[in-house]
Amino acid sequence: MTGVAGKAGLVTGAGSGIGRATAIELARHGASVAVLDIDEITATETAEMISENGGTALAAAIDIADEGSVRAAVERTVAAFGGLDFAVNNAGMSSHRKLGQTSPAEFERVVHVNLTGTFLCMKYELPLLNAGGAIVNIASNGGLYAIPQATAYVAAKHGIVGLTKVAAVDYAPEGIRVNAVCPGPTRTPGFEKFAGDTGMIERQEAITPLGRLATPEEVAAAAVWLCSDAASYVTGIALSVDGGRRA
Repeated sequence: MTGVAGKAGLVTGAGSGIGRATAIELARHGASVAVLDIDEITATETAEMISENGGTALAAAIDIADEGSVRAAVERTVAAFGGLDFAVNNAGMSSHRKLGQTSPAEFERVVHVNLTGTFLCMKYELPLLNAGGAIVNIASNGGLYAIPQATAYVAAKHGIVGLTKVAAVDYAPEGIRVNAVCPGPTRTPGFEKFAGDTGMIERQEAITPLGRLATPEEVAAAAVWLCSDAASYVTGIALSVDGGRRA
């Protein structure tokens, strides 16, 4: 893939799963990447994977629910690399409860981390993005339709899609692109742990036209493309990466 070599940016939630795969893929194509995660140990592990393969990365802690933490991490990225060409906002949390089972505190926490956290990242990324820069928000297919028993999560992910679209329109005159990637179920370590031996993975595969779940690397490929110059005329989209489930 062309279009990210020589660029610099950040990936949140890059200590594992889709975030880790995205950071590694960006670096593999020649980008310098700030690997940000609430767990600095796993962020460091990802950065070391990149460095061992000849890439350029730095690791830092970020709590996207904390404005000061977000500001510091974005500023550290710019100071380290001399600019910001892309940002992949992947960090978030899940929640699996029906509306009547969801407490106000849980609802507010999930929305604050996922939606407000993405807002805070964009708030500090946008003013520092170079001309032609790109933001990619990792939402979910739960941002496009209902996922049963995931009230707060679905509400927050719908909000991320809306946030993406309005930012795309507002910042297009400045040459900045803003898009979302909406994965279906993906075989991340977190999802596999949640699914356990309940048969959930097999059931999800059975209702997916391609007959399997996505790998983190397949979702990462979509995010990297949207960061790249190859997607220079693409903004304001919510791209499903779901094996045909939305077809």
